[in-house]
Amino acid sequence: MLDRTDLTQGLSIRVPVGKASRVGSGGAPGEGSALHSAGQRDHAGHGSPDIREDSIVTQVETDVQALWLEYRERPTVELRNRLVERYLPLVKYNGERIWARLPDGVELDDLISAGVFGLMDAIDAFDLTRGVKFETYCVPRIRGAMLDELRTMDWVPRLVRSKASKMEDARKTLEAGLGRPPRPDELAARLGISVEQLDQYVGEATAVNLVSLNKKWYETDSYKDVREIDILEDKKAEDPTHRLQNRDLMRLVTRGLNRNERLIVILYYYEEMTMKEIGATLNLSESRVSQMHSSIVQRLQAHLAKRKGEFNN
Repeated sequence: MLDRTDLTQGLSIRVPVGKASRVGSGGAPGEGSALHSAGQRDHAGHGSPDIREDSIVTQVETDVQALWLEYRERPTVELRNRLVERYLPLVKYNGERIWARLPDGVELDDLISAGVFGLMDAIDAFDLTRGVKFETYCVPRIRGAMLDELRTMDWVPRLVRSKASKMEDARKTLEAGLGRPPRPDELAARLGISVEQLDQYVGEATAVNLVSLNKKWYETDSYKDVREIDILEDKKAEDPTHRLQNRDLMRLVTRGLNRNERLIVILYYYEEMTMKEIGATLNLSESRVSQMHSSIVQRLQAHLAKRKGEFNN
C-alpha cells in the first residue's frame, strides 16, 4: 500500500501500488497528471507562509530603521515614545530576570520604571553610524539603571551588605562540610577574624533585611489571609482583663467616699498626679490633700480588712 496525501482536501488517500500506473494510463485521461500538478501546487502553497513570514520580518526591520532615521533627523517626543514601545519587551525581560533574584519587598514595576528611563537614555545616546545593533547597546544601560535604582532603595551601606554576604556564604560552606551549624569560633576562623569582630558582623547583619508587615504569613480558608502584623505581639497594648480589674477595683475603693475623696484617690493612684497638683485642681492646700489622703487610706484598710476572707476565696 502507498500513502498519498491529497493536500487540497486535507485527507489521506491510500492507493494500491499496482494501480498507480493504471490511474495515470488506464484511468480517466490526465487524472494522474492532474494529481501530480495539484501536489506541486499544494507544495508550493505550503511553503508560502515561510515566505510571508520572512517578508513580514523584513518589513518590520525596515520600518524600525526608517523610524530611527526619522528620529535622528527630527528628534521629537512622539518618535521617541514609538521607539520606547518597540523595545519595551527588552525592559520587561531584563526586569523580570533581576527581580527573580531579589528578596520580597521589591516591586517589579519599580524596576521596569527605572529600566524605561535607562532605555530612553540609550535611545538619545545611540549612534546609528557605528553599525552596532541597538539591542546589544541598550541592554547594559537598562540593567545599569535598574541596579542604580536598587542601590538607591537600599538603606544599608554596601560594605555592610558585603560583610553579611561573606558571612552567610562562610556559614553555608561550613554547615555543608560539618553537617551541623558552625560554632562562632569556627565561623570566625573561616572568615579570618576574631570572635569579637564576628559579633560585630552579626549585629550589623541583623539590620540588612527588612520584612514587610503586610507580607502574607500563611493562607487560610477565609477571604482574609493572615499577615505578619497579625501575629506580632504589641507589648505596649493594654491588657483588657487588666483594665476591667482596675475598673472594678476603683469602684470598690471609691465606694462610700464623697466627691473630693473620690477625686483624690483617682487623681493620685490612676492619673499619678502629685499632692500639689491635686490641691490646685480641687482648690485645696497641699497639706489638706495629704491629710485627706491619709484618712482615706486608713478607712480603706479597715474596710478591706473586714472583707479579707472574700479576696482569699
